Amino acid sequence: MPSGASTPAPKLVLASTSPRRRELLARIGIEPVRLAAPDIDETPLTGEAPRAYVARLAEGKALAVPRAANEIVLAGDTTVAVGRRILEKPVDEADLRWMLGLLSGRRHHVFSGVCVVGLDGRAKVRVIDTIVGFKPLSAAEIDWYVASGEGMGKAGGYAIQGRAEAFVRYLAGSHSNVVGLPVFETLGLLRSAGMPLG
Repeated sequence: MPSGASTPAPKLVLASTSPRRRELLARIGIEPVRLAAPDIDETPLTGEAPRAYVARLAEGKALAVPRAANEIVLAGDTTVAVGRRILEKPVDEADLRWMLGLLSGRRHHVFSGVCVVGLDGRAKVRVIDTIVGFKPLSAAEIDWYVASGEGMGKAGGYAIQGRAEAFVRYLAGSHSNVVGLPVFETLGLLRSAGMPLG
């Protein structure tokens, strides 16, 4: 590099096509230079705890994305857990009804694994845990939510940033974590990786 030339600023690659994660980053003024869809098997391992599951997937997604020398990769994975039971995305309406019945009137955990691969190629992972409590749900409320279609394609069968917020009577921890990316902790990881932020 010629004398006096400045080092180009690192660029962020988001290893996700989730519009929710992109929206959360945009709220704090972060715009990835590109999006990448990591192709990894997301099946939980036999006996795998929810915390270990999201950490493994977040790191796997981040490392699966090709990275240029001046790029930092960010990946995340979020799951809902009742005890050690991992609630993945519902496969159909019957599965969604079962999940909502399981969550009704009780507290559950929302775990997010966040991984940042810095300019040095090292992966740093954090796991964030938010506790969410649902009110007891009537059959009519479950019917109303299933009919909305909102829960399909969502871990645990619900979206807290949508109609399901009406079910939440208790929340301890990061709200953005339940949406899909814990903003405070993600910002810390990006700063530690050398991402220039305001």
